[in-house]
Amino acid sequence: MRRRLAGAARAVRAVRGLWPDRNPLRRTLDRVEAAILAGLAVAFLAGAPAAAVTAAHVAAAIGARTAQAQRSWHQVPAVLLAGVPGSGYGRSGPVARARWAAPGGRARTGTVSAPPGARAGRIVPVWVDASGQLTKAPPLRPSQVHEQAVLAAAAAVVALGYLVPCAGLLACGLLARRRLAAWDADWRATEPRWTRRRWSTG
Repeated sequence: MRRRLAGAARAVRAVRGLWPDRNPLRRTLDRVEAAILAGLAVAFLAGAPAAAVTAAHVAAAIGARTAQAQRSWHQVPAVLLAGVPGSGYGRSGPVARARWAAPGGRARTGTVSAPPGARAGRIVPVWVDASGQLTKAPPLRPSQVHEQAVLAAAAAVVALGYLVPCAGLLACGLLARRRLAAWDADWRATEPRWTRRRWSTG
């Protein structure tokens, strides 16, 4: 509980330190830094919903076009030309050579996925395009298009959440360098007078 209260107090002090006021010790760079951080916070709060909606719209449009282009894909029966071992297959799973009929009755052959231990002559369904060529996966379903849109929206918000703090750190770093340079200049102007006054009073 004490740790939470201490953390909340530090957060309040940090916000109070950035809040614009009439403190004469606050330099112009301090006010600029506070304005930049406030602007970045507002940009994130306003930009996150817009980025999410835009990314979801773009992803949904791309997915819809892809699904439209895949409407001609269909399943056909393929006959295995060789048996499938029960074990020892690679990462892609058990595969075997098979033959199927393309549009127009022309026979095509290729490597297709098959159940482990399947024997030659077994019929397995495969997805092909309009020309009868094997496809790597089934056509996109509407639910998959929706999932892609949701993921794109989330990725846009996460990306914006990384970009805004990075921009803030960059701006604060540049302002810190200018602040240190201003302090050095003030010290070079003040140090000789302060030194002379100390020697005269000593």
